[in-house]
Amino acid sequence: MPIAVGSKAPDFTLKAKTSEGLKDIKLSDNFGKKQTVLLFFPLAYTSVCTDELCDVSNGLGGYTSLGADVIGISVDSPFAQEAWAKSSGIKITLVSDLNKETAKAYDVIFPGLAGIGDTSARAAFVVGKDGTVTYAEQTETPKHLPDFEAIKAVLAN
Repeated sequence: MPIAVGSKAPDFTLKAKTSEGLKDIKLSDNFGKKQTVLLFFPLAYTSVCTDELCDVSNGLGGYTSLGADVIGISVDSPFAQEAWAKSSGIKITLVSDLNKETAKAYDVIFPGLAGIGDTSARAAFVVGKDGTVTYAEQTETPKHLPDFEAIKAVLAN
């Protein structure tokens, strides 16, 4: 089960690959400024993950207009994430949880995906400006997507 609504969101500093090189992305940098949507996904270059993050990228204005930053988190390296984002047109910030510490902190490890090893489960969290989790969802299987309408409803309140 993912961490509960009302919990203090575990802070993290994870690497993102940008045109300027590797950059640290720290969740708490948004505290006091904006809400944050965290989208944990199993692996880059897989069909469901690509569909999910392309759809979110195409509708990014729907999140930013509600005062939210969107961050995608996977166990892929930041270099693989960057290549995938470029080839797929993904525009949200992608960060690497290569050591799986953040997925463990949010309690969303998916053990033995397709027999290749542990990844993060498909999960979504909304973290309020105060650093408190206001929405938490882990999908039943990696093939299912989070309830994005529910996420936007929480952001709007």
